[in-house]
Amino acid sequence: MERVQSPILQTNFSDQNIIDFRNDTPGCSNVVHLNNAGSGLMPRVVSNAIMAHVQLESDIGGYEAAALQKDVVQEFYHQAALLLNCKPTNIAFTSSATDAYTRALSSIPFREGDIILTSTNDFISNQIQFLSCQKRFGIHVVRVADTDSGEIDLNDLHEKLHTLRPRLLSITHIPTNSGLIQPVEAIGKIVKAYRDSTREDTWYILDACQSIGQLQLDVDVLHCDFLSVTARKFLRGPRGTGFLFISDRALRSNLEPLFLDMRGAEWISKDRYQIREDATRFEDWEFAYALVLGTSEAIKYYLSIDQHKITTRVQQLSNYTRQQLAGINGTRVLDEGKEKGGLVTFTIDGQEPTHLVNELSKRKINVVPSYRNFAVMDFDKKKASWALRASPHYYNTHAEIDEFVHALATILK
Repeated sequence: MERVQSPILQTNFSDQNIIDFRNDTPGCSNVVHLNNAGSGLMPRVVSNAIMAHVQLESDIGGYEAAALQKDVVQEFYHQAALLLNCKPTNIAFTSSATDAYTRALSSIPFREGDIILTSTNDFISNQIQFLSCQKRFGIHVVRVADTDSGEIDLNDLHEKLHTLRPRLLSITHIPTNSGLIQPVEAIGKIVKAYRDSTREDTWYILDACQSIGQLQLDVDVLHCDFLSVTARKFLRGPRGTGFLFISDRALRSNLEPLFLDMRGAEWISKDRYQIREDATRFEDWEFAYALVLGTSEAIKYYLSIDQHKITTRVQQLSNYTRQQLAGINGTRVLDEGKEKGGLVTFTIDGQEPTHLVNELSKRKINVVPSYRNFAVMDFDKKKASWALRASPHYYNTHAEIDEFVHALATILK
């Protein structure tokens, strides 16, 4: 395949903006990083905050460093609240998006015969947890139908809510296995109308692991009871971090995670404890405080940039990647959806994914493989056993996409 030159595309960021973002990101000088859906490159301000606190812990002690930085630590909750349009008391810090999601799931008061209503594209760990709950508690997992274009069928969602009256609705905003974006604002409207008309205690968890940092999120519009995120992906924070939004409705209803510790509750008598009033009940006492500070800086950095421009550029780069990959013989781009985000998945006839990833890595280009067991229903529908995932972010360039596609074509010759 001949190398296709990049067209001149109009973006909302100036050339100087992109240069500045890349100058803020040391990793851009080392690799073509197209694995932002796995872990984004941290801006220098984030890694500096982490290392500075680790050094402070080394100098004066971990407990003492946390006490000295108490006000700075609390700033994380204010930044997260700004990000999601909620109050700091609605935010709990966690060690990952899965950790956040599990804490939310464990708080749902399931009874035998209850229904979890979900989608075919919910995240693999969530699907496994649903099946575990089904096995342990005698509940039932039901999945909403998809439209021909891949999104959740809103009419089927409406019907299943009203006929099944599920205990839990769980939706993943952007699945890990494709660029599909679920219509979560429309879903939120349906959920709100259903609750208003039925007064049912149906709880709604939204997994925003892949959407945080590439799409704007407003919990007032989304109408979710819980929203779980990670900081390491498109938000460009450190690994080992996530956080959970818990709605006032869920807090007032005294939902609490299955396993609390001394931060989430107070032991007030021999056989009694009292949960905290705010989202703190979903946290653990032990924190990686350096990572809390790094996450706070990542959110600040994101909020300092026009979020609409980030979304636009991510979608432009991702669509350009799909267009270029489609020109490679034997390559099949797998992404569905009326609207697609920053995850580009594709498979190549007669190839083996590990070989391709390794060869690209030798050329300092980062992508990752995805396999059928990561998303059984989706891969079976697409008749694919594996895919490669390339996920550009706003600091990537069209020249880097060209370099990636040219390298891939060269490997395949």
